[in-house]
Amino acid sequence: MTARTVRGAARVALAGALITGVAACSAPAGGAGGRAGADSVVVAAATEPDSLSPLLGYGKDGNSKIFDGLLTRDADMKLKPALAQALPEVSADGRTYSFTLRRGVKFSDGAPFSAKDVVFTYRTILAAGTNNPSKTELDAIETVEAKGEDTVVFTLKYPYAPFAERTVLPIAPEHIAGKQDVNSGDFTTHPVGTGPYVLTGWSKGEKLSFKANPHHWGGEPAVKKFTMAVIKDDDVRATRLRSGELDGAILPPNLAEGFAKDTARRTYAAKTFDYRTVTLPTHHEVTGDLAVRRALDIAVDRTAMVDKLLDGAGKPAFGPVPTDSPWFAAGTERRHDLDRARRILDDAGWKAGADGIRTKDGVRASFPLWYTSGDKIRQDHALAFASDAKKAGIEVRTEAGTWEVIEPRMKTEAVLAGGGSPADPDFDQYLLLTSSHGGDGFNNMAWYDDPAVDAALAEGRRSADPAVRKAAYDTVQRRLADNPGYVFLTHIDHLYVVNDKWDGLGTQVEPHDHGLGAGPWWNVETWKPKQK
Repeated sequence: MTARTVRGAARVALAGALITGVAACSAPAGGAGGRAGADSVVVAAATEPDSLSPLLGYGKDGNSKIFDGLLTRDADMKLKPALAQALPEVSADGRTYSFTLRRGVKFSDGAPFSAKDVVFTYRTILAAGTNNPSKTELDAIETVEAKGEDTVVFTLKYPYAPFAERTVLPIAPEHIAGKQDVNSGDFTTHPVGTGPYVLTGWSKGEKLSFKANPHHWGGEPAVKKFTMAVIKDDDVRATRLRSGELDGAILPPNLAEGFAKDTARRTYAAKTFDYRTVTLPTHHEVTGDLAVRRALDIAVDRTAMVDKLLDGAGKPAFGPVPTDSPWFAAGTERRHDLDRARRILDDAGWKAGADGIRTKDGVRASFPLWYTSGDKIRQDHALAFASDAKKAGIEVRTEAGTWEVIEPRMKTEAVLAGGGSPADPDFDQYLLLTSSHGGDGFNNMAWYDDPAVDAALAEGRRSADPAVRKAAYDTVQRRLADNPGYVFLTHIDHLYVVNDKWDGLGTQVEPHDHGLGAGPWWNVETWKPKQK
C-alpha cells in the first residue's frame, strides 16, 4: 500500500478526524512561520506529545526527529538500518536478534553513542518503576546485552515474528537520562538524541521548535529550522495556512477544498490504519449479551458513515485490519441489515417496549457511550452509532468527557475509541483482543475473551511463516465477526495541505497516532529546495 498524492483538494477528503487528543487550543507564538526563511518550515498539527522521552513512549513507532532507532522505515514501510549498520541477524529458533551498530555516531551534545545506550533504553522501559504505557509491547524481551561497544544482542522469551519492527524505538543517552528520575526528570522536556534535529524550545500547547543537527550521521538537513505548531482548531489552522504563517497543516475536507485552486500548495492524502470503534464491555448487563453485540454489529450503516461523516475519505471498518490490507480476511465484511439485527434481538428475548426500546428479564437495552470532548469526528461517529442502534431498539446515550472522566468508566461502559498500526497485524490485534489484557488501561477495553482468538493471536506472533500467520489472523477476524466485542465503524484517511516549494515530500501509510512523525513531514530531514 502507498499513500496517494493529489494536486489541490478537489473532493479528496478527510473527515475532521484529526483531533484525536486533548491538546491545548492555541496559535503558534512568534511571527509568520511561512515567511521565516527559505530554509525554515512551520507546520501545524492538532495534538502534541505528553513527553519527549522515548523511555516514556515518545516516538515508539519511529520518526521522532530528535532520536533514531536501531532501524527505521522507508516510504513503503519497509525496515532499513538507522543506528544499526544493517538489519539484524536472527537465530534459527527466532529467539536471538543481533545488531551491529553504526560507528562514529554521536549524540547532539557531542557524546559518543554506543551499545550501552541501547541496553539502557530497553532495560529502563521494561523496569517496573517506569511509567511507559506501551511497555507491554516489549514483553517478549528476556534479556538485552551489549557485546563490546558496537554489538547488541536481544534474547526473546519466545519467537516473536515482528520483533524487528519494535526496534524503531528511539535510543536515549545513558549519560544524561540515566542520571535523572525516569518519570519526572528534565530529560522528559529537554531531550538529547542522535536524530536529525535538536529541540530548541517547547511551549506546551503552542509549538515545538527544532534546528538541524549539523553532526547527524545521515548528513545535515537542508531544512535548518523546523517548527510544529500545536493548533487544535481546524479553522485556525486553515486561516494561518492561508495567511502564510504556516507552510503546511493537517485539515478536514471542507477546509482543504478551499485550497483546491491554489497553485502554490499541494494536497497529500495518506492512507491509514486509523480506525474508530465502539467498545462493548463483555461483562456489562446489556453489552455483555452476545445477541446485543451481534445485532449492533450489523445495525450500523458503515457506508453511510464514510460518505456522510468522512466525505468519502476512508472506508468501512470490520476490524482493526483495513479491507485493502493483504492481512484482511476476505468474507468477514458485515452488510448493514437492520431487519436481521431486529430478528437476532427478538430471538434472544429482547422485546420492544412502548417507547420502542427493548427489555429482557427486566433489563432495559440501554447503555452510555463515551467520547472525548472537543473531538468532532468521535462525536459524529457516536451520534451516528446511537441513531442506528435506536432503529434496532437499543438506546445508546452519548456522553462527552475528558479522558480523566472516561478512564474510570471505560472498564464497564462503552467508549468511542481509536487505534491502528500498519507495522504488523500483531500490533493491531494482540493487545486489543487478548483476554489476559482485559481491562488493562487502553488495552482490550472490551474485556474481550475468546479462547480461539487467544490461541490464534499467540500462533500469529510466534510463527515466522507468512502463510501460518495469515491463517491465524484470518481466524481472529472470523471469530471477531461471530463474537464481536467491538463494533468497528470506519478507517479514516488523513489529509494535509503543504506549500509547494520543496522536493522530496510524500506520505507513508499512517497509524492512528499522527502529528510530529506523520504527514508529508515524516521525512522533512531529506527535503530539498525546489530549483527555480
